[in-house]
Amino acid sequence: MLSHRFKPYHVPLFLAKYAWLAARRRPVLVHFEVTLRCNARCGFCDYWKTPAEAKADELQSFADAARFFNPMLVTFTGGEPLLRRDLEDLVAAVNEAVRLKYVTLITHGAMLTAERAVALRESGIDQFSISLDYLDGRHDVARGIPGLTERIFRAVDAMRARGIDNIRFNTVIKDDNLDQLLPIVERAASLGCGVNFSVYTDAKNGNRTHLIDGVRLAELDDAVARVLDYKRRRRGVITNSDAYLEMVPQWVRGELTEPCRSGERTIHLDPAGRVKRCPDFPTDFHWRDFERYEPIDCDACFYACRGEAQAPLRLSRVRDVMGHARPVA
Repeated sequence: MLSHRFKPYHVPLFLAKYAWLAARRRPVLVHFEVTLRCNARCGFCDYWKTPAEAKADELQSFADAARFFNPMLVTFTGGEPLLRRDLEDLVAAVNEAVRLKYVTLITHGAMLTAERAVALRESGIDQFSISLDYLDGRHDVARGIPGLTERIFRAVDAMRARGIDNIRFNTVIKDDNLDQLLPIVERAASLGCGVNFSVYTDAKNGNRTHLIDGVRLAELDDAVARVLDYKRRRRGVITNSDAYLEMVPQWVRGELTEPCRSGERTIHLDPAGRVKRCPDFPTDFHWRDFERYEPIDCDACFYACRGEAQAPLRLSRVRDVMGHARPVA
């Protein structure tokens, strides 16, 4: 699902750049973790424990690293990236450094306003991705931010009113939100937004609370089947590939054996510019000393960044990219 600032002719250009990067075994997607500080208190993540003093080690620009990797996809993430008051400057510098790219911001949404979203869009953000795992107060509890869900939808309404056309909800598939997946999709469609699913893992801090166990496997199968049915009837709302969604139940059952390609197709840079193959792995070297990663025999997660890297390129994926989420009654 491309922003309307892109045109159909950009699709073959992106495909060509993807092929060029893949042939050279260069990362297609680079995540810039601009801070590890966070003002949420998610039980599955310990970033909120990062001390305020860590701010002193955060790079003032990621432009040189962006120029070095020249990726097709760029993500600004954290921690909570909106804690960086200079985020617009960071985005603008990377936007200037890379010619053909698609830039995403991932946020929990508590600090997102229409005014700041407009400023970030003008700096180069193409897509705003907001975490949303439930449509009710459970999301506030899970993120440790009272009133968060209402705040998110208020911000989305204001952003849409200001002409921001590519907002996506990032939804983590958990043991207790399987009944929420399709309603989140339908709510997103009503707002003209998209949804990207990932599946819960305890890899971040060992919290096994939301792992999907054998008792819920049939419920998972049904929920994913409903999501896929919706997606095949209406492209442009669910932004995962069909293949990734099909593989989610397989991963939960332990049936996937393909090595993880993290580090090969996608890398993370921490706030000091050190590279790691995965957000849940330690850093290996500074980006200036980058060495190519090899696939690794790791099955700790099935995040979308991993699953999409393994997903085959089908015609349906091209239709997904070309589709746009438009509000429906």
